[in-house]
Amino acid sequence: MLNDLPGNLNAPILIVQHMPAGFTKSLASRLNGLSSLSVKEAEDGDILKNGTAYIAPGGFHLTAARSGRDLVIHLDESPPRNGHRPSVDVMFESVGEIKEIRKIAVIMTGMGADGRNGLVAMKKSGEVKAIAESKESSIVFGMPRAVIESGLADEVQNIERIAESILKYV
Repeated sequence: MLNDLPGNLNAPILIVQHMPAGFTKSLASRLNGLSSLSVKEAEDGDILKNGTAYIAPGGFHLTAARSGRDLVIHLDESPPRNGHRPSVDVMFESVGEIKEIRKIAVIMTGMGADGRNGLVAMKKSGEVKAIAESKESSIVFGMPRAVIESGLADEVQNIERIAESILKYV
């Protein structure tokens, strides 16, 4: 999906992948070589830049907050949420607290319901469009199903169409 987004995307991307420590750095490196976007493993204090995707490191929650005019990444080792660290809920909740920006939430294949409660918080806080991966293209439909069945998805798309949907809202 990242391959289908332009390198000059007018937005930063935050990614939470349920992977243990040590694997996310190599994932970021691999995706960076395949995508026209810049892809990196997030570091505490990174300032979000358009056209860059930041992958939460395994074992750390990733949050974002405003610092002056910048949006800054914070990493922490607080207890797992929904059995996960990093947790999509934690990231979504932090993004929901950032005012005066448009937000796009994409929930893709994964077990459980991580992301649903954080998306509820994002939707309450302001403008957000939610895109869930379809059952047809999901390897594990748990996370997208939780969002769809909760009525939170604005769109349900096969993985091949998710980038196209993102570009409608950026």
